[in-house]
Amino acid sequence: MDADRGGRGGGRGRRRNRGAEDRDVRLSKSMSYALRHGANQMGLLMATDGFLYVEELLAHSQFHLYSLEDIERVVATNDKQRFKLRSHPEDGRLQIRANQGHSVQVRDLELRPVLTGSPDCPAEAVHGSYLGKWNSIQLQGLSRMKRTHIHLASGLPGEDDVISGMRKDCDLAVFIDVPKALADGIEFFWSENGVLLSAGDSEGKILPKYFSRALRLRPTRSILPLQ
Repeated sequence: MDADRGGRGGGRGRRRNRGAEDRDVRLSKSMSYALRHGANQMGLLMATDGFLYVEELLAHSQFHLYSLEDIERVVATNDKQRFKLRSHPEDGRLQIRANQGHSVQVRDLELRPVLTGSPDCPAEAVHGSYLGKWNSIQLQGLSRMKRTHIHLASGLPGEDDVISGMRKDCDLAVFIDVPKALADGIEFFWSENGVLLSAGDSEGKILPKYFSRALRLRPTRSILPLQ
């Protein structure tokens, strides 16, 4: 009987752990929306550097079930380091922002420009996408869409210290010749969490002429021909 109870208790513990993880995922997604896209519509005051006060976020009806400890945990455990917490330099109140991915204009994200020939200028950057979009990408290039930047990584997930820059379910990797694009006036920036960002050209695109190669990532990696 004791063993049976122990087994059932272990199952309940696992369910509780999964429930806590699911709750954190929901909170992370809500935070991403508020901090990247929806602050204005939600009535949240975001500063020009993308920060807003944590207490104001928690006071919003969408976050009333969460606590400061919940937010601190999600920020600390997020594998892509999407968020940053800080104390306001003047009043000391806790603030939070998303490190990148905004569709709202944020002027002071502390982005570090990539300069031609600098030690942190990569020969290539990679954008993760999906094979279903490859025909369109080959013809039209990469677009920032409604966001302020196209997201790129310095390598494929799992390589060196690459932690972010593409979704885990991407099955297409498009590589960009960064020095070539820089030479034509396309700007690149490093975000605080190591994501390479570019607003693209005047139309918000990185054209196919800057592609250096493309890979199918699954089920096995294989080279895709460029047009």
